[in-house]
Amino acid sequence: MAKPETPGRPVPIDEPTEPRDPLPPPPDQRGPDYLSPTGQPTGAPQATRAQGGPYLTNAQGVRLPDTDHSLKAGSRGPVLLRDHHLREKITHFDHERIPERVVHARGAAAHGIFRAYGTASNITKAAFLAEGVETPVFVRFSTVLGSRGSADTVRDTRGFATKFYTSEGVFDLVGNNIPVFFIQDAIKFPDVIHAGKPHPDREIPQAQSAHDTFWDFVSLHTEATHHTMWNMSDRGIPRSFRTMEGFGVHTFRLVAADGGTALVKFHWKPKAGVHSLVWEEAQLISGIDPDFHRRDLADAIESGIFPEWEFGVQVFPDTPEQTFEGIDLLDPTKIVPEELAPVQPIGSMALTANPVNFFAETEQVAFHVGHLVPGIDVTDDPLLAGRLFSYLDTQITRLGGPNFAQLPINRPHNQTNDMLRDGMHQTAVHTGVAPYRPNSLDGGCPFTAGAAEGGYVEVPVPVQGARVREAPPSFDDHFSQPRMFWLSMSPVERDHIVGAYTFELSKVTETAIRERVLRVLAEIDAELCRQVAEGLGLPAPTGSPAQVRPSPALSQVGRTWPTTGRMIGIVAGDNDLDALRTVRQAVLEAGMVPVVIAASGGMLTGRGDPIPVGSTFAGARSVEFDAVLVAGMPAPGRDARGARDAKAANGKAAMVVDPRVSLLLHEAYRHAKPLGGWGDAATAFDAAGIATDAPGVVIASDPAAVLGAVTDLLGRHRVWDRFPAT
Repeated sequence: MAKPETPGRPVPIDEPTEPRDPLPPPPDQRGPDYLSPTGQPTGAPQATRAQGGPYLTNAQGVRLPDTDHSLKAGSRGPVLLRDHHLREKITHFDHERIPERVVHARGAAAHGIFRAYGTASNITKAAFLAEGVETPVFVRFSTVLGSRGSADTVRDTRGFATKFYTSEGVFDLVGNNIPVFFIQDAIKFPDVIHAGKPHPDREIPQAQSAHDTFWDFVSLHTEATHHTMWNMSDRGIPRSFRTMEGFGVHTFRLVAADGGTALVKFHWKPKAGVHSLVWEEAQLISGIDPDFHRRDLADAIESGIFPEWEFGVQVFPDTPEQTFEGIDLLDPTKIVPEELAPVQPIGSMALTANPVNFFAETEQVAFHVGHLVPGIDVTDDPLLAGRLFSYLDTQITRLGGPNFAQLPINRPHNQTNDMLRDGMHQTAVHTGVAPYRPNSLDGGCPFTAGAAEGGYVEVPVPVQGARVREAPPSFDDHFSQPRMFWLSMSPVERDHIVGAYTFELSKVTETAIRERVLRVLAEIDAELCRQVAEGLGLPAPTGSPAQVRPSPALSQVGRTWPTTGRMIGIVAGDNDLDALRTVRQAVLEAGMVPVVIAASGGMLTGRGDPIPVGSTFAGARSVEFDAVLVAGMPAPGRDARGARDAKAANGKAAMVVDPRVSLLLHEAYRHAKPLGGWGDAATAFDAAGIATDAPGVVIASDPAAVLGAVTDLLGRHRVWDRFPAT
């Protein structure tokens, strides 16, 4: 995949021979702040905890003369057991991998800053939400079902977990890009994950829900219907992490300084808008660049195009019933439509730095919904209750013991005195002789802190009732909100949902499961059920859909968004480098990322400054770009031969346009992307079979006018009217 044009550090051709200290990280990277294991500021620069010194050493700091040869009895003799360097090096390598997360194993992360507006101060005393307060954050995005080696663009729910390093301790908001969940009670979590994971007999399919066990479970356990509907929508295949909403899923309780309480749902709104891939595009990317989302995030930050979100809350009265407009706020399979409770902005977040080391930061970061700060409390959501146990238990297993909070990426940024001692990987050197309370030997330290001293005090909510294993009647409605979601979609989004259900169920081998899913769809909408049944060649059952109102806020279509950070592919055609240079600079000045695509790599030279080539006809694919411009007629490259590049196999002997450019344009066209060109670009569109007057195709003599028109189209993300919905 093409990388944005950013300067890098020069790399010599020959191996360096003069000793020198390790290079510092690139400017787009930074690691966790350098704190002691117990959260004490050290004032030391970040580099002091990384490798140091110009010479290779062992783990104990002893310099080594050789790391290429084992210690042997003679140059051809046996390797000696006494080779402690060999054993240390291999032993550490053997244990480099830790167990991957059971869910959310595939992830990417970045550092950033959260800035509070102060608009939440009337509903919470949380210090990091006071006006003007800036809080460091570390955010990890992830897929749910796949292993660490799976692809980024699979149809799946995405994790959106944020670690706030507040002045009062760590607060973790561990959410998803979908506001509801498959289950209402955490006791069902092993079931839904076992159903979604690869079949245990063959360990396939990887990172997919298009198989029998998943659909068997969700068709029998219909509380999963709402989440499944979101997954089958475009929300299941986001364009990037940068254009993805985040939700806290659960209802939380906020506590104000005067002791008043309110119930809230947390939202992250991307400032670039909410955008998705189309299904074929997602499939192509999985093969072409399975790292598409993590690469996009890292490249954007490296380019200075910092991803941004606005943080908001829906606020509800904290009544004993914990309901709002008839919606049970403790049911994690339900949303509250934004038309009933608008999202109130309370802060914003920008991701400004990539991790220095993926393992130390992205892989070892430990989130937990129980990491709370004064002013934020939990509710009795039964799914949330199970998560309060599960995360801690998982981290002790994954990270080798109870001291995972001492890993640099997990350390709080305020002073910590927890009386926790010993255990595997204890890196703090504790003093004192009395790690217990009460004590007199250590002067009574540490002392407890009440609410007045900033202590965390749970809200004393009354609890009563018999011990039972059951759900309240308000949890029984499994279909009205999925119907609301369906009715809220635009025609093109509904077509995508029909296509997703049809594709997924076509991979289910048991006809009975397909028929059972159709019965579920009949309770959502008759037309949805009919179209999916038609695609499967099965009769459509009838149902009794509820009468509900749509929520227009749920649709991704119909609004305009900023174009900052969009990837613009510019195909270099004839030799009018002045126009190409001007357009490329204009793309940069508009905050977008230009990638020049040419027959060969290196530089395009001629009159004026050379133009760097970001990708070649052989290497570029349409899925990398949000829009494609053609600067004149792209003649065939010397490697445009099917024997060398199968993408050129359709080229004719007397071809005028490189066939790989024709493929790129044709793919971008059918994925509803804006296209433009100038000069002799019309020849390239003709060769690709694209009418130059088709919707979203801009051909003109003025390159600046073409870019302007294409940028306007990009504000709507796709040219949906190119393919009218059924």
